[in-house]
Amino acid sequence: MLYNLTVAAQSWLDDRGLGWLVMVMYQLEFRALIASLLSFALVLWFGPRVIRWLAGRKIGDTPEFGNDSVNQLMQSRAGTPTMGGVIILGALLTSTVLLADVLHNRYVQLGVVVIVWLAVLGGFDDWLKLTQSRRAPGTRDGLVAWEKLLFQLGLGALVGFFLYRASGMHDAHVLNLPFQRTYVPTPSIEALIQPPAISSGVIVLGVGLFTLLAMLWIAGVSNAVNITDGMDGLATGTLIIASLAMMALVWIGGSPRAAYFLMVPSVAGTAELMVMAGAMAGACLGFLWFNCSPARVFMGDTGSLALGGLLAYMALAVRQELLLILIGGVFFLEMGSVMAQVSWFKWTRRKYGEGRRIFRCTPIHHHFHLGGWKEQQVVVRFWLITVVLTMVALVSLKLR
Repeated sequence: MLYNLTVAAQSWLDDRGLGWLVMVMYQLEFRALIASLLSFALVLWFGPRVIRWLAGRKIGDTPEFGNDSVNQLMQSRAGTPTMGGVIILGALLTSTVLLADVLHNRYVQLGVVVIVWLAVLGGFDDWLKLTQSRRAPGTRDGLVAWEKLLFQLGLGALVGFFLYRASGMHDAHVLNLPFQRTYVPTPSIEALIQPPAISSGVIVLGVGLFTLLAMLWIAGVSNAVNITDGMDGLATGTLIIASLAMMALVWIGGSPRAAYFLMVPSVAGTAELMVMAGAMAGACLGFLWFNCSPARVFMGDTGSLALGGLLAYMALAVRQELLLILIGGVFFLEMGSVMAQVSWFKWTRRKYGEGRRIFRCTPIHHHFHLGGWKEQQVVVRFWLITVVLTMVALVSLKLR
């Protein structure tokens, strides 16, 4: 709203010689930086109050990992307040509404829908789980997997359809494959005068395939982040790194000069998502203050589903969903370990009459924990892996 108020009041300020006071608000990079600082400050300010409220309501976590050894290692987590994602999302939405073009930019508006939709879904699931003991015996203790997946896929369908309609340019509909040039090589000056042609080998998706891809990515990444959120600071720190990488990607995708130079899809209007990505990074950084070991609060499904979905949405908007696999490698490793473990266990049980396991316990961070790594070692090493993967992903943009 501050940005929109600045635009609305510009003529009035110029007539009085005060226009210079707000010129900085037109600089996208400045607003993204301020959004990250503001969301960080909001989380630090409201965090203790929300944590006390959650603790007073006894909205705490009672972890059950299906493994006695892991339960013993993680028993200190019992009673720690969860649903702390409301702190992150509150700061993220506040900073976005204040500093992004929320009134006119379709991509920002759709990003807000993604956050609210998945926050409500995750919050409802958290609330059912955490208040089950206070309700009548036999009442459900959370949403079943297919119910959550149905709402995630439904959101993905809406996101895919409206993203496709948001831009009529083929650039915004391409399947951006690694190391493939989106455009025919064109001198920079000519590219600014006349947008370069799309390379002959580039695949342009129709609305059906584009929507299907959005459904898979929204559901997949949101669940992957949710699975990763199993140790103090693990998901939060990894999200900070991924959010910073997404700031760079949406700036590149929304800047024709940068996109044409790197030969990646140019999607007009997506640069405004840089403010949202900055707010996400700042909010997660502030949350890490309370979520680092020993954690005072967990984000719960409320935060992890919404933040994972937002990450997937921004990658889809700038056609970098495949690059997100590399940036979010830890998220996909965690989800893949669960899928592999379950599939292998079921197959071996049918074949040999006894289920066998690939890992000591999944998600895979528990495998390393049971193998002798301390929780802090697992978390920091996974952060380091994410940093390296993100560096490789950003460098790969130039290898076209």
